[in-house]
Amino acid sequence: MDRMQELVQKLNEYAYRYYVLDDPVISDGEYDKLYDELVALEKQTGVVLPDSPTIRVGDKLLSKFNQVVHRGKLFSLDKCQSKEEMRAWLDKLSVNGKMPLCSVEYKFDGLTINLTYENGVLTRAATRGNGEIGEEVTMQVRTIKSVPLSIPYKGVIEVQGEGIMTLSALAAYNARPDVVPLKNARNGVAGAIRNLDPKVTADRKLDMICYNVNYMDDGNFPDGKAMLAFLRENNFKLSDYCRYCSTPDEVMAALDEIESRRDSLDFLIDGAVVKVDNTAMREELGYTQKFPRWAMAFKFAPEEATTTVRDVIWQVSRTGKLNPLAVLDPVDLAGVTVSRATLSNISEIRRKDIRIGSRVFIRRSNDVIPEITGVAEHTENSREIVPPAVCPACGAPVVQDGIFVKCSNTRACANTIISALSHFCERDAMDIEGLSDKTLELLYGLNKVKAFHDIYALKQEDFDEVEGFRDKRTGNLLAAIEKSKTTTLARFLYAIGIPNIGKKSAGQLEEEFRTLDAVMNASKEDFAALDDFGDIMAEGVKAYFDDEHNRREIELLLKAGVTFIQKQVAEGVFSGKKVVLTGALVSMKRGKAKEEIEKRGGSVAESVSKAVNLVIVGEDAGSKLAKAEKLGIPTISEGEFLKMLEE
Repeated sequence: MDRMQELVQKLNEYAYRYYVLDDPVISDGEYDKLYDELVALEKQTGVVLPDSPTIRVGDKLLSKFNQVVHRGKLFSLDKCQSKEEMRAWLDKLSVNGKMPLCSVEYKFDGLTINLTYENGVLTRAATRGNGEIGEEVTMQVRTIKSVPLSIPYKGVIEVQGEGIMTLSALAAYNARPDVVPLKNARNGVAGAIRNLDPKVTADRKLDMICYNVNYMDDGNFPDGKAMLAFLRENNFKLSDYCRYCSTPDEVMAALDEIESRRDSLDFLIDGAVVKVDNTAMREELGYTQKFPRWAMAFKFAPEEATTTVRDVIWQVSRTGKLNPLAVLDPVDLAGVTVSRATLSNISEIRRKDIRIGSRVFIRRSNDVIPEITGVAEHTENSREIVPPAVCPACGAPVVQDGIFVKCSNTRACANTIISALSHFCERDAMDIEGLSDKTLELLYGLNKVKAFHDIYALKQEDFDEVEGFRDKRTGNLLAAIEKSKTTTLARFLYAIGIPNIGKKSAGQLEEEFRTLDAVMNASKEDFAALDDFGDIMAEGVKAYFDDEHNRREIELLLKAGVTFIQKQVAEGVFSGKKVVLTGALVSMKRGKAKEEIEKRGGSVAESVSKAVNLVIVGEDAGSKLAKAEKLGIPTISEGEFLKMLEE
């Protein structure tokens, strides 16, 4: 056993020197000799150490991806596309006219991966998923030789990074006669990680660049600069580019430098990331539902071209809105042929003066969504875009609803119903994998599914007439439907399509009311009191639950077996209190303070409102304290907070 431990330690050290530091200290032949000795010992003893390099082979075929909950939420980044927007964001961060120290790094274009280490050993790897729940891909990620299988740090930690396929690895792979060529490096890494056969992952020779500590069991997150040093000390591969800037001009220079390097790099980047370095300031700035307020992604200017609008088709959404879609002469943008572009609504069409037959500027916003940015020129054949008088799906008259036109027959319009069913099945909603738009359309046409609750009544024989469904596929889908019955209240409220209720606001409703009955029977005033809920949102939620049709549908869903995972509500000195933290705490990090409040029955809000019961004031408190005093909300010092924790 001692010899095995010695071999594992040596081989991992040599791999680190080779794949991370690019500084090999032994020849390939010497490495192979030690590796073969380890393999022989493992066969002889039947023991494989948890950080043995032999587990990188990936020879176990998986049957499915398991969903896992991240200890720390993985946020996406807010984005800007101009230096003016970046300067405006930096100005917002400034205190007394001075910009805080910020780092500027590459924005890698790959697949986000979250690594979990316990007692110094890699125990799990997962995709980002929706930020809270991802897919476990441990076997696949273990094949990436730049990912350390063990690290010096012995606590529980989550490390975030980007799985990438280098352009040289892509070229070598595509040159092989035995493989189907990959379209690009981004698809190469995504297809390799999200593949049930880890041998496919190993075959593509992926790499991983780490840049963030997402969770530490002691909550003592180091500052950005110290965090990178911590990652380096624990053998993670980091980017070779990071600039520290103390003025907006320095940030702009770093952005220019990165963009000038783009074509010479051996990997894809689609921009740069600017982050506040100081952890205390990060905690003070906090998060929105999707983004940290202390970081911003700068996206490179998208490619732009001109083309001609040939027609406009109107698609019916799940809420009955008719969404215009431009049909274009095909044009190539960033290697993709674009022939469609969204037009938002009739007011936006009028504002931009877009007409059929006109030549327009088109770009792929954030390199993804085709967008018409303006008109290049009108022609003698240009004609005004006129909304249809009747719904193109069901023929019912359309009505004006603010800036939108809507079908007046939403309860019976096929497109509206199918779109609503599709939304219900989304990953962030009821998460029914396999129930695609096309399948729902076929089931609707066969009169099998007309409402949400019909999904839970589907049986094996209902798919006999559905094209492409065999026994195994049907069984998998029925299993996914059954699995979806157990969900959270927030997911359910998002799934049923309450007007103006997205994922964040659905989460707020769950946190505030706890049960479905409480949400359904709350007043408009109860909803309006929530953070970021105005009168329009409150009226929409109230009207939804006052509708007898909607109540009946919810009753049928519950009768079909839909149940909710109940969040455990702790009790203690903060029971029933909504608390806001402001300023820097001396005795503990903000994340730890939040954890202590929630342990004792409280909840922590990001902003001060009338619904807040208490504000805890640390050093250098700012506008939140002033607003609390204006609203008459009780405030306490850090010392008083610590005394409450002792009660």
